[in-house]
Amino acid sequence: MSHGQTSTDVILIGAGIMSATLGTLLKELEPDWKIKVFEKLATAGEESSNEWNNAGTGHAALCELNYTVERPDGSVDISKAIKVNEQFQISRQFWAYLVNSRLIRNPQDFIMPLPHLSYVHGEQNVQFLKRRYEALSNHPLFKGMEFSDDPAKLKQWIPLMMKGRTGNEPIAATKIDSGTDVNFGALTRMLMEQLKKSNVGIHYQHSVKNMKRTSDGLWELTVKNLKSGATERHRAKFVFIGAGGGSLHLLQKSGIPEGKHIGGFPVSGIFMACKNPKVVEQHHAKVYGKASVGAPPMSVPHLDTRYIDNQKSLLFGPFAGFSPKFLKTGSMTDLITSVKLHNLLTMLAAGVKEISLTKYLIQQLMLSKEQRMEELRDFVPDAKSEDWDLVVAGQRVQVIKDTAQGGKGTLQFGTEVVTASDGSIAALLGASPGASTAVHVMLEILQRCFPQHISAWEPKIKEMIPSYGQSLVENVELLNRIHASTAKALGLAEKRGSSSVMNG
Repeated sequence: MSHGQTSTDVILIGAGIMSATLGTLLKELEPDWKIKVFEKLATAGEESSNEWNNAGTGHAALCELNYTVERPDGSVDISKAIKVNEQFQISRQFWAYLVNSRLIRNPQDFIMPLPHLSYVHGEQNVQFLKRRYEALSNHPLFKGMEFSDDPAKLKQWIPLMMKGRTGNEPIAATKIDSGTDVNFGALTRMLMEQLKKSNVGIHYQHSVKNMKRTSDGLWELTVKNLKSGATERHRAKFVFIGAGGGSLHLLQKSGIPEGKHIGGFPVSGIFMACKNPKVVEQHHAKVYGKASVGAPPMSVPHLDTRYIDNQKSLLFGPFAGFSPKFLKTGSMTDLITSVKLHNLLTMLAAGVKEISLTKYLIQQLMLSKEQRMEELRDFVPDAKSEDWDLVVAGQRVQVIKDTAQGGKGTLQFGTEVVTASDGSIAALLGASPGASTAVHVMLEILQRCFPQHISAWEPKIKEMIPSYGQSLVENVELLNRIHASTAKALGLAEKRGSSSVMNG
């Protein structure tokens, strides 16, 4: 081997929740494999996974109205909500395994019990919420959901939102106490710390500049050490690109055919954070509303209690924004340089189709703080401007691709996995519900990229994720057992039913 070349089994690009999850799974399944992580920033979980850059809901579809679609006949399609919730249950099982095996201590540093509520106003929306509640509450995954349109009841659930509310417009909410708040930044740092102890080479301030296939079928990465300025070459049998908004450019550099005809459209988010502890104390829930007409699904307004650095905080948003950067720490040329000959038509078609989205993003960008406060007052009628600050959240790159249903240049809201036909490289693109379903998505990568190992791995996977290979929906007894055992391991069990005390 020439000077400065090192060889390894697995290279993970990006030190976010996805690489941390995949690295942890592989280390449990194949303790002897050599794994390296390259991250261009100085620490783990600083971009899309960071708690200030991520909505951190623990997306379990308990309150997000965009996962339950109203059909033309007025009935409610809950299939997407069931899918997202089942995927979140997989994450819970894996985290519980990590706690029980002492690979993670103090789960309360990254997950806390918190009621999830959906809130609507207007006669039509109240009727929709009621039908949604009827469809969901009959389902074992959503057991314990309550509905109310009684202002007195709502005052108990969401006192801050009911304070100073005048007018007689009908409002309603659903509430489920088994929701959580997840700090994915904290979880990422814990997992990376654990990987470091297990001899995984984690290289911060290392930026992957290029990659190519060698004649012997390995991937050779050109990596720049940002501290010394030196260029290094690293080879691996398998590469995972988990670089958030940076993944598209790296996927394009790999040259695999599966990475062609895919584009990306960056959307940035802005939140308002409450800095008055007296106000923060009056709210104890995640409350999701309905997106305004014409708004993209990722901009559903929500008022969230969050636990950041073990401190309770309150965020409202997101307001969509636009920047051509693909990462918060990215470059202004990211969008332009992601356009190639092979995806030009896809991108142009999306541009034509998404004119209303572009218009919406521009309008959102032009909002003054006072206009943002007006939107917040829809949730908190007597919100005062001096109590709230603007926080710029992370960049999300929505995938644009050609689909059979949507045709050329269709904007995808969700997470996309792209793998080479020989399984030697995989990339993760897209956004929400991303982090919450990381374990499910990484299992999908294992199945696609390591099919020859899956049967040998199965017993260990089942030890980590007891429901692996089974449907929780069809096995209610298994679901109840797993819900109870994961709640116990993650410290979510005892606190059930005490939310009213905390509100008092």
